[in-house]
Amino acid sequence: MLSNQQNVNQVQGSSALDANQLAQLQQLTQGYSPLQLAWASGYLAAKSELSPVANAVATATQVAASATLTILFASQTGNAKGVASQVAESAKAAGISVNLKNVADYKAKSLKSETHLLIVASTNGEGEPPDDAIEFHEFLNSKKAPKLANLKYSVLALGDSSYEFFCQTGKDFDLRLAELGATRVAERVDCDVDYDEEAQSWNTSIVESLKDELTADAGGLAPVVQLPGTASAISAFNKQNPYEAELLVSQKITGRDSAKDVRHVEIDLGESGLTYQAGDALGVYFNNDDALVSELLAAVSLSGDETITLKKSGEEVTFSIKQALAEELEITQTPLSFVEFWIQHSGSETLASEITDKDSLREYAANHQVVDVINAAPSAIDAQLLADNLRKITPRLYSIASSQAEVEEEVHLTVGVVNYKSNEKVRLGGASGFLGQRLEEGGKVRVFVEHNDNFRLPENPDTPVIMIGPGTGVAPFRAFMQQREALDATGDNWMFFGDQTFTQDFLYQVEWQNYLKSGLLTKMDVAFSRDQAEKVYVQHRLQENAAEVFAWLERGAHLYICGDMSRMAKDVETALLEIIAEQGGKSLEQSEQYLKDLRNAKRYQKDVY
Repeated sequence: MLSNQQNVNQVQGSSALDANQLAQLQQLTQGYSPLQLAWASGYLAAKSELSPVANAVATATQVAASATLTILFASQTGNAKGVASQVAESAKAAGISVNLKNVADYKAKSLKSETHLLIVASTNGEGEPPDDAIEFHEFLNSKKAPKLANLKYSVLALGDSSYEFFCQTGKDFDLRLAELGATRVAERVDCDVDYDEEAQSWNTSIVESLKDELTADAGGLAPVVQLPGTASAISAFNKQNPYEAELLVSQKITGRDSAKDVRHVEIDLGESGLTYQAGDALGVYFNNDDALVSELLAAVSLSGDETITLKKSGEEVTFSIKQALAEELEITQTPLSFVEFWIQHSGSETLASEITDKDSLREYAANHQVVDVINAAPSAIDAQLLADNLRKITPRLYSIASSQAEVEEEVHLTVGVVNYKSNEKVRLGGASGFLGQRLEEGGKVRVFVEHNDNFRLPENPDTPVIMIGPGTGVAPFRAFMQQREALDATGDNWMFFGDQTFTQDFLYQVEWQNYLKSGLLTKMDVAFSRDQAEKVYVQHRLQENAAEVFAWLERGAHLYICGDMSRMAKDVETALLEIIAEQGGKSLEQSEQYLKDLRNAKRYQKDVY
């Protein structure tokens, strides 16, 4: 008589089910109760007149269902998805059967049938779940959520400590699962923007702790089950292995008298094989300004030759402090933890008096680079101690302003150069200063594509779209228009653009005018805030066109917002709620539900920062 594993091997060897079919079978039965699995087993056996092959399939199904690690990711731009995929690969290599899913594609009611669950969750905006996770988040916090006494779980939360609600979505999931009776197999880990090392450590420890328990009955069968469409196009280049591309163009597209320096940037992807879709972002690595590094070293009385060690890819690597500050450590964006550290290290009562609470700490950190914090309370410091209290450089993400259908092996960006004065000294943004001023055309820049499935054109090219993108928020909509032109899309397109002045700040003006002339762009409304006594913004243009905006939504339009999260996106959403209430005859609560329904249907998407 054959053992269970021999039966499974016989099934696989006879090609009765290939790997994809087996994955589909496991996917189909993932939410089944033990009773339902038993019924399905009998059904399969009966269908094949109790053949040994059918019995083996049923056995394999039961084994896989009883020893599966479900990994859910809640990702806005792709970071959580990337981490979850790495955990899935590690678990698979350890012999664990894995069910990897976008939380949007997961039936929340299936939680009651799970035994082991990992969640990797990012946080969107001000403590909000990513768009894909809104329904799951609501279900988990509702009365419909089941008791989960048989569930073991752990949560990895991704966030940015400069925001008030740091890692809030992950915290919400962790606390709610515990309230429902689930048992933590490892404490939640809250990761800041430089999350790679912590995420890898969690990955390693969680797989090691679950390996024996989840492989005891699996008999070596450990496929990764994944819904169609959750895997991105495979490339040799990614965040961990960026492509060294060539800068083709960095051209100022604001006028001579503009208060802003906005650059149109073109980068050659060459033979990298990197592909992207309209709505994706480009990750850009950069080196810090040599002059800024020298100023910082002088401020802390270091020569730059002192050696320090940093952890890279799990190994200790030696650098000079000058090289580390130029290439490895973040000095243009100041973490809250560094301000707190420097107050303690310097003993400055003056600096401490400026930081009275978390809000003042965030505001101070946001408006002072590391060297400015040091200059506010000068003090010498050991090179290693300085390095230990700075975080690693993280790549900046820029919404892609082109479609590959139009530009092929190129990628275009719209970059607003961060430029301000601090104590009469000019401060530039890390990546924006690098791309806009320091890197010469022909120079090299390390890049990767960050896929964003939460900011996509409608699948049906006949669907109308409304695009709201003031300032550099115009970038993805330039890509949208190029893509719709390449597809000969017949859907109407309506663009809302705003900035300070018509003559100095109308980004890609000629291109928009040409789209209007060709008919591809159906309608364009602009708001230039400083061209008249009373400031006018894009939300005002929306309100002026309230009846038509609502009519477009009623006939199925998809609506997109890109740009500033703190004020613009909030003001636009407020205007939209007022429009829906007024034009649709709805209460505020009904209007909020209307907008929520649009979001759940992926007809209301935001790319805000």
